[in-house]
Amino acid sequence: MTTPTAHHAPAARTTERTDALVADIREAVGRGLPPDLTAYLVGERLAPHLGAADLLTPEQCEGDPDRYRQHLLHAEADGSFSVVALVWLPGQRTSVHDHVSWCVTGVHEGEEHERRYRLVPAAGPGTSARLIATEDVVNPTGAVCGFAPPGDIHRVWNAGAGRAISLHVYGADISRLGTSVRRVYDLPADR
Repeated sequence: MTTPTAHHAPAARTTERTDALVADIREAVGRGLPPDLTAYLVGERLAPHLGAADLLTPEQCEGDPDRYRQHLLHAEADGSFSVVALVWLPGQRTSVHDHVSWCVTGVHEGEEHERRYRLVPAAGPGTSARLIATEDVVNPTGAVCGFAPPGDIHRVWNAGAGRAISLHVYGADISRLGTSVRRVYDLPADR
């Protein structure tokens, strides 16, 4: 349940609203600002589209009974950003991970639970690095958050009884990489 199934939607199946969102993101990313500012601007552009019935096609809302599902909506030709829809059925979750680039997420349907972590390096010989949980967040429909490495370690899951869908915009070419995950953490965590 921790690895998504990938489904790359053909470009012809985007909606007019998705195309408008991509154009808005292109303008924000094209400014060439630092990652944290880019994420902020992209979040401003994403927010008005969340929850709109005409944002995704029915196929882009389909889940997978075995693991959360990733639908690639757009990958910019120059590799500067990608937009994916993640569909979460009840109980599905990610592993604890960080990312290859800045990221903005917005909840389109349902709600996502998120636990954020801080990595504490090994204190010395005979000790190991560990994770400290720093915050638990429930992101309802319409919630937007953005972050940029380092300091972007988290786990996301659907604790609800129904489907959850979120849009993720990454400053990387997900069509080429297949995932936004840089590293999966299998370290002791305090919770």
